[in-house]
Amino acid sequence: MANEKPKLDTAKIFLRSLAVILIGGVAILGFILFLAQDLPSIEQLENYDPDLVTRIYSSDGEVLDELFIQKRVFVELKDIPVYMRHAVIASEDKRFYDHWGISLRSVLRAVVVNVVSFDPYAQGFSSLTQQLARSLYKTIGFANSYTRKIKEIITAIQIERTYTKNEILEMYLNTVHFGHGTYGVEAATKRFFAKESKDLTIAEAAILVGVLPSPASYSPIRHPERALRRRNTVLRLMREQGYLRLADYQEAKAQNLDSVHEDPKRGMAPYFTEYVRRILEKEDEALGVNIYRDGLKIYTTLDSRLQSIAESAVLKSIEYNQKKLNKRLYNDREEFERLSYLTIFPEDSVKMMLDGELELYKDLRNKLLVQSAFVALNPKNGAILAMVGGRPDYHDQFNRSVQLRRQPGSVFKPFVYTTTLDNGYPVTEQLLNQPVVLNVQNVDGSWVKWKPQNYDLSTGGLTTLREGLRKSMNLISVRMVQQGLAPAEQVKKTAKRMGITTNIRAVDAIALGTSEVIPIEMVAAYSALANKGVYSKPFGILRIEDRYGNVLKEFGPEREEVLSAETAYLMTDLMQTVMNRGTGGSARWKYLFNHPAAGKTGTTQGWSDAWFVGFTPNIAAGAWFGVDDYKVSLGKGQDGSRAALPAWARFMRDAHKELGFSHDKFERPDKIIDFEICAVSKASPQPNCPLETEIFKKGTEPTRKCKIHKTY
Repeated sequence: MANEKPKLDTAKIFLRSLAVILIGGVAILGFILFLAQDLPSIEQLENYDPDLVTRIYSSDGEVLDELFIQKRVFVELKDIPVYMRHAVIASEDKRFYDHWGISLRSVLRAVVVNVVSFDPYAQGFSSLTQQLARSLYKTIGFANSYTRKIKEIITAIQIERTYTKNEILEMYLNTVHFGHGTYGVEAATKRFFAKESKDLTIAEAAILVGVLPSPASYSPIRHPERALRRRNTVLRLMREQGYLRLADYQEAKAQNLDSVHEDPKRGMAPYFTEYVRRILEKEDEALGVNIYRDGLKIYTTLDSRLQSIAESAVLKSIEYNQKKLNKRLYNDREEFERLSYLTIFPEDSVKMMLDGELELYKDLRNKLLVQSAFVALNPKNGAILAMVGGRPDYHDQFNRSVQLRRQPGSVFKPFVYTTTLDNGYPVTEQLLNQPVVLNVQNVDGSWVKWKPQNYDLSTGGLTTLREGLRKSMNLISVRMVQQGLAPAEQVKKTAKRMGITTNIRAVDAIALGTSEVIPIEMVAAYSALANKGVYSKPFGILRIEDRYGNVLKEFGPEREEVLSAETAYLMTDLMQTVMNRGTGGSARWKYLFNHPAAGKTGTTQGWSDAWFVGFTPNIAAGAWFGVDDYKVSLGKGQDGSRAALPAWARFMRDAHKELGFSHDKFERPDKIIDFEICAVSKASPQPNCPLETEIFKKGTEPTRKCKIHKTY
């Protein structure tokens, strides 16, 4: 009996040990199952759908801007340079192609280091697949803990079972965080180097990989010295593991960080893309999409070539007008002190800012900066071709092209003339160019008498509609309203019919453009004249596609006939006179724009606003210049022909050349006829009358014989 006791003890120990192992195994299995409850399923792994950047494209294929919360742009592995892939593997997981989700060798090394150092987190052992698991799924977390590691390992093994190694590497390179809000190699390359990832150099690839362990600590923007050391470490690892030849290694290591961009590259046409973004925010709920996460492709009407031309033309006029304003302010000490807050800001600094040597304080910009709005449309369908909503060098959130409301001055007169022509009056109708008196209502509701004058202070005798518009005579426009050729209420209806949505006050002063308008609406209204009386509502988006290329929604022209083709042509012909022999003439002789065109200058009282709006058969465009604070004048003489027309003329000249437009004439309707009249009386000629040819809508040509040259 004594000899059997040890056997019983051994059996008990074995059974107890087995029980402990089983219980421990069940506990560990239960713990793993517990942790796995909130981890992604196989189905989720197979259908991973990451947030992607939404891109806004121009009509000629250029990326204008990107919308995102986390900036991520997907790019296929084959389009990523091989040395970028090698750098990641060499630095982050050199046994990537050999392990099944975790590297046991790395695990053992980490255990030894952590035990020896008495620090459980001194050495990590995350494989590339584990890093991918952590970055893909928020349920894993980022805290330093064994629980997180177990979650990583479980998910990493699942990922390895679901995807090939190259697919895993592709996902990793498209999702990993590179700092500064960028996720994935494509977004990071654009942020740091302003180019596509396929154009990365070896040194640049090593810089990107170098930031991965700690994007904040190794940022090449905030910590260039650390970034350089990390880059060289990555290059050394690539060299040691046979991914780089010695010559390539030495060349890459010798390069500095000059290619790194400190500031993110600003998108093209920022005012237009913000205009598009606001439209998209209204569409996303109806379409069931998120414009910041779903990687949409937004195709727009804007032409990047014309946008560049517009920005250049506007900037030249901005610089010229700013110099004029500066000179006026420097000569008017009292106004300069008041507008510049010289009791607060040093005078020398303000002058340096106005001269472009420093950036102007924000508090002074609405009173001291000349601003601009510029819009170009396709008159045939309303497509926005170019848009500048403010100074290109001082971008802000106020888009003056679509939000600004300012008095238009004489660019409103075409609505008065159009109403007159629509009422059956011929272009030869004559009115007395003599002073008139208007009753004008003040802001406080009181009424005062106002005696408007022509811009050049001239008066005269009977003047035709053509001559009145050519010289932009205020007295003629007012008489058209007062004498019933174009009653104020009818002018208001004409403007509304042609797309003006602002409050147009139906008073006699309507003839002088005293009611505020929006630039894009004025250009669209003029477009109706270019398009035979058919108004096209401006639009900027062509279609919205999802990340897979499926069309979610298409946009197109919204057209409405608002004038007869005959009225539109007659009005266009009158405005061609403005271009060829009137206030818009400098577009021809100074800026050498010689395409058939129609247009109108506009200047408001005190030279607070300068306008020019005009069109050809192919492009309609409008320019406004002024100071945001309408009480600040551009300066005496800074009218529409001097302050606004140059930008319009430069743009139209270069845009027509860029797009190769021929010198198309405006198409004449069949009911418009040429008719010979007396050059003096504008009546049907007598045999002794000097003759000229004028155009008329058939049935409105003069029948009354000239009384000046009648024979007896």
